[in-house]
Amino acid sequence: MSNLQRQNIEIIPAEGMTFNFAAVLPGQAGSRHTHRAYFRWVDQYLVDLAGMKPTTGAMRIQRMCVLPIPVLRNILSATQLRAWLGLLLGRGQGKQALMQARASIITLAGLLAEANWVDDYVPATMSRVRMPRAEDGQRQGRWLSTDEIRMMMISARNIANSSNQSLRNNVIMTMLCTMALRREELSLVRWEDISQQNNRAVLRVHGKGKKTASIDMPRAVILALEHWHNAIRATDHPPTGASPLLRRIWKGGGISRYGLTPNGIWVIIDAASTDAGIGHVAPHDLRRSVAGTLQHAGVPIEKISRLLRHSNVSITEKYLNRLPQANEGAILMSDALGLDEQGDPFAF
Repeated sequence: MSNLQRQNIEIIPAEGMTFNFAAVLPGQAGSRHTHRAYFRWVDQYLVDLAGMKPTTGAMRIQRMCVLPIPVLRNILSATQLRAWLGLLLGRGQGKQALMQARASIITLAGLLAEANWVDDYVPATMSRVRMPRAEDGQRQGRWLSTDEIRMMMISARNIANSSNQSLRNNVIMTMLCTMALRREELSLVRWEDISQQNNRAVLRVHGKGKKTASIDMPRAVILALEHWHNAIRATDHPPTGASPLLRRIWKGGGISRYGLTPNGIWVIIDAASTDAGIGHVAPHDLRRSVAGTLQHAGVPIEKISRLLRHSNVSITEKYLNRLPQANEGAILMSDALGLDEQGDPFAF
C-alpha cells in the first residue's frame, strides 16, 4: 500500500452496503465518454487509496455497479482527495486530467450524499479542494509524418497473429489515420452507422456530449471494411446492423461476437508503434497527425474543423496551435553564418 492508503479498510462490504454508481451517473453526466472517464478515475482512486486491484472493461463496469460503501466512507475526504491529486500530479498528469479526476470523485461524493450514505458536508468540503499547479492542457503528443503513419498502418498488420486479426487491425488503423476518430468513437461504431448518402458512403459517428456527425468514408476504408465484413460473415455470429463494427479476436484467430473496447484499440496502436520502431504513439496522436497533415497541405481550417467535429472553428484553431510547430530560427541563423558549409571544425 502507498502512504495514501488507509489501514484496516474492509474491502468486502457487508451485504447490501454497495452503491450503484453506474446507474445514477447518467443523471449527473450525460456523455458516455464522460461516464467512462469517471469510472476510470474512481477505479484509480480505489486502487491508490484503498489498495484494491485495478480493473478494466466489463470488470470495471461491474465494480461501478457495486462500489463498497464502507470503503468509500473511509477514503472520501478533502484531505485524501488533495493528497491523491498531488499523487497524480507527481505521475505527470496534466491540468485537464487533474480537473477530470477531481470532478469524478466529487461527483461520486455528491451522489452518495444524495442517497444519504455520507453526510452533506463531505462533498461540500471536497469541492473546496483546489487544483494542484500543473501544466495547462493535455500532453503535447506527437505529430507523425506521412511516412510514419504509413509505417504504423503496415505494423498494425504485421503484429497480427492471424488473417482475421490482420483484417481487423487494418480497419482500425485505416479509419483512425484518415477519419480522425477518437478511439472511444471507433469502439462505439455499429454496422448500421454506415449508410449511402447521395451515392457517398457515410459513417455516423457518436461523439462527445451525445453529438452525432456524418463523415464521408475514403475508398481505402470501404475496401478494408469489405474484407473484414466477409470474414465476419463466415463466423457463427454474422454481422447485423446493431452488432459492433470492431470485434475481439480469440487466440486461435476466431472472431468473437463481442466488441473491441477503447483499451483494446489503445493496445493495438501501442504494439504497432513498437513494431514500427518510432517510439510511443497514442491513438489520439493519430487524430493530431491527421489534423496537422491537412493543415500543412493547405486544407481550409473549416474543413479540418468539420472532420474533427469541433463545435466551432476557434476550437480547431486552438487544437492546431497545440501541435508541435516547427521553430526554425536557430537553423536559419546557422545558415546565415554559414556554419553548416564549414563542416565539423573538430573533424580530423
